[in-house]
Amino acid sequence: MKETLYIIDTFSLVFQVFHAVPAMTGPTGQPTNAIFGITRDILNIIKTHSPDYLIFAMDSSGPGTRNDLYPEYKANRTAMPEDLVPQIPHIMDVVKGFQVPVIECPGWEADDVFATIARLAKEKGIETTIVTNDKDARQLINDAVKLYNIRKNQFMDSEAVQADWGIRPDQVIDFQSLVGDSVDNIPGVPLVGPKKAQTLIEQFGTLEEVLANADKAKGPKLQQNLKEFADQARMSRELVTLNQSLDLDIDWEASKLTHPDRERLHQLFVEFGFRRFAEEMKEVLNTEEPAEPVERVRETIDTKSAFETFLALLKEQDEFCVDLETTGLKPAEAEIVGWAISWEKHRGFYIPVEGPSGQSALDPQYVLEQLKPILEDPEILITNQNIKYDMVVLMRVGVFLQGVSIDPMVASYLISAGERGHSLDKLAERYLQHTMIPISDLIGSGKQQKKMFEVDVDKVAEYAVEDAEIAWQLSRILQEELKHAGLWDLYWDLERPLISILAEMEFTGIKVDTTELKQQSQLLEKRLTTLINEIHEMAGHEFNIASPLQLRTVLFDELDLPVFKKTKTGPSTDQSVLEKLAPLHPLPAKITEHRHLSKLKSTYLDALPDLVNPETGRIHASFNQVVAATGRLSSSDPNLQNIPIRTEEGRQIRKAFIPQDESWRLLCADYSQIELRVLAHLSQDIALSQAFREGADIHTAVASDIYQVPHDQVDSNMRRTAKAVNFGVIYGQSPFGLSEAIGIPQSEAAGFIEDYFARYQGVREFLDQILEDCAKQNFVTTICGRKREIQGVRGGVQKQLNMPERTAINTVIQGSAADLIKQAMLNLSERLKQEQHPGRLLMQIHDELVFEVPLTELDTLGLIVREEMESAMDLDVPLIVDISSGLNWLEQNPLVIPHE
Repeated sequence: MKETLYIIDTFSLVFQVFHAVPAMTGPTGQPTNAIFGITRDILNIIKTHSPDYLIFAMDSSGPGTRNDLYPEYKANRTAMPEDLVPQIPHIMDVVKGFQVPVIECPGWEADDVFATIARLAKEKGIETTIVTNDKDARQLINDAVKLYNIRKNQFMDSEAVQADWGIRPDQVIDFQSLVGDSVDNIPGVPLVGPKKAQTLIEQFGTLEEVLANADKAKGPKLQQNLKEFADQARMSRELVTLNQSLDLDIDWEASKLTHPDRERLHQLFVEFGFRRFAEEMKEVLNTEEPAEPVERVRETIDTKSAFETFLALLKEQDEFCVDLETTGLKPAEAEIVGWAISWEKHRGFYIPVEGPSGQSALDPQYVLEQLKPILEDPEILITNQNIKYDMVVLMRVGVFLQGVSIDPMVASYLISAGERGHSLDKLAERYLQHTMIPISDLIGSGKQQKKMFEVDVDKVAEYAVEDAEIAWQLSRILQEELKHAGLWDLYWDLERPLISILAEMEFTGIKVDTTELKQQSQLLEKRLTTLINEIHEMAGHEFNIASPLQLRTVLFDELDLPVFKKTKTGPSTDQSVLEKLAPLHPLPAKITEHRHLSKLKSTYLDALPDLVNPETGRIHASFNQVVAATGRLSSSDPNLQNIPIRTEEGRQIRKAFIPQDESWRLLCADYSQIELRVLAHLSQDIALSQAFREGADIHTAVASDIYQVPHDQVDSNMRRTAKAVNFGVIYGQSPFGLSEAIGIPQSEAAGFIEDYFARYQGVREFLDQILEDCAKQNFVTTICGRKREIQGVRGGVQKQLNMPERTAINTVIQGSAADLIKQAMLNLSERLKQEQHPGRLLMQIHDELVFEVPLTELDTLGLIVREEMESAMDLDVPLIVDISSGLNWLEQNPLVIPHE
């Protein structure tokens, strides 16, 4: 197989990407769209086409040989765009970072450079692809040379030239001599376009033959022009002919992609905010020689004397990384197997406290007693990847880690909120170009999987020290990244202390009444049995209700109901289709009910008891800090946010969540209309803010404005529409989306949206500003400075917002609300500790906080919660919290707390 060369027509590509990629700015506000575009294109070429050689062809500066021949050559070119000028040096930095030749020749253009290189490559038996959209380059096409239009992802060979212009590549020069080139201001022959030129070339063969036979051309005007502008055509021929004989010395060895300056490229990508490129670079630039293996200094501390020596060293450190090896992934159940500790690059210690029989390990309690004072010293900073896990494990053994420092996972999430890869493996690859030891190498997988304490101590030590040492390195790198990105305060003041609060919530858990869940499950089982019988009776026969294929047959073949939507395999039976079919036949509604009850039973009623910790009788969910790109928290095992509340059966599940005993209560505090209040504050809309300040029901107030009726004449339908419009604005909903949501014609929905923006002009201007800013800088920020990168925003509120635009609006509003409730959690935690209050925060469900408190302290907790939540941030509109309490999460009574 022949070797391949890709030659990039550098400035042609630069101008392409500048106009193709929307305006972008880097962390310091500098324009970066052209830098981004050409970097993306280069990496895509390497990744997709894997060339053996890569060369960048450049234009020489100043007038060239063609200007000597024709001073008007390229005279119509406009000045370089203002935002492109400062990007050129940085583009050249990126290009040079690949450490392949960048070639120019005085007096000649990039076209002549790549023409000569292509000839030289052919002589060496190398197949060449020229990355350009310059039509002059078509003259170079032969069996060893083709062109590549990267914007269209199209290659051009001889057949493609024939199909496009009806000529062979060797006829391109004569063809262009006749047609000219408006881009380069090459005149050609007036009135000769591509079709006429093709006919003339086909009829006479060459330019000289065409000119010699001008009298035979079709039409007197054409004949006249061929005679009158013959010399101009010949000059045009010289202008379009590319020089394939420049005196170029090509270093073919240097042209191989074997030694890119990875460190420099990585620095540049971080500088410009292209963090995904830093990760992609590792994947695509894989031609380097294998790096020398890093020699890690690993010390296993398995004797008391060695531990005492180690402890003396540890006490000298003011910051270090602690990584626990444990028996499982659930921190509320895991036991410690060993401690890995590191405070410098490529060095770490492992302290085994459990291991296979016959292998040395220290007494777990002794190690714990010695380390506890250090770990609980707030002046000593502790770092680790996903440190919340270690904190919960330590809480189980009575250690409450105080000095939380850098968690690389959380730091990476803030820097790249839209990314999913924040694991230690991913971060090590991205920032250190290091591949971690897979845990499967230690414990295996499947039925043969071992517990960590069954693995040879030396193997565990190697694995654990690598984790700690890499996490330490990453903490140093990401600390600087946070500062560089302007995210340090957000991390240190909000997200970092939140880690400790979430750890406490996970450790505490919430008690669940498994008897209640079992009773509800049995009740639903009976209802499902009845439903199945009713469905089969309506269908006229039994069938598998859970089978889309069988259901499709019943609905569309047997009942002859209309098809509203199709999938690859046939008519759709999804929820939206069933809702449209419900008015036409009773069966679809029964199917919907069956699906709903089946999901409640399997996902919650039958699954929740299995998640109860047998030691505590409580569910210890995980609260995820690095999942939602908006900054919202999520939860898993179980997903508490997804417990349904729209149906009575779904709400009943909350009845099973209870306080620790009957002398305690659950207290629920829910922000009222938090996202709309945030919108009012950020937009400074006068009417919306006034409604909140007056304590009006915001949906009624908006309905009154839209329908132009007094508040007391707003009926339930008007309020429902206003509510849909209010939240539709937050989510960037289209007229179609609103019409679907509330069941009105699309034109009417469009009218409601127009009326809303006419009344609340401050909101419209604010949304406009979000989109304008995002279109320029490709990210949005929340009230606390959280950033989310978003590409594809056009700027200004369009009639139909695309997904990036809806995401931009939603992120600013929902993300700011998330910032606010996190700040409230921090303030509450601090206040409860200061007052030594026994109330405990158990759950955060979007805008709601759920506490557990002794009945005797219920009122004092209610007062603290109201004060701290309503003063979490100083907004221009009041924050209101609805507080209730009860013996379970469902049956709650309002808790009246008078304002001072």
